[in-house]
Amino acid sequence: MITGMYMDEYFIVFPEGDVQEIPGRLPINDIVDINGSHLPLPLPTNRMIAFRVARIKVNETKGRSETLHYLEMLSADELVPLSGGGE
Repeated sequence: MITGMYMDEYFIVFPEGDVQEIPGRLPINDIVDINGSHLPLPLPTNRMIAFRVARIKVNETKGRSETLHYLEMLSADELVPLSGGGE
């Protein structure tokens, strides 16, 4: 997003290091899909690819802010309580 002469950029960083631009900031501990979109709870199943925003780092330079959201992949076991215990 460009505000006047200032540009904000947002990215998700996958556990293996791949980086993808996203449209806006995510909260810490948010559960997201592979595109960085928020997943509403309860999840429909524990058999899906889901990530948790584990860490956020902001790099600021003159006229630019880059926010990196570091993701950790959640296992099926970790998703059970988020899906209401169902499959």
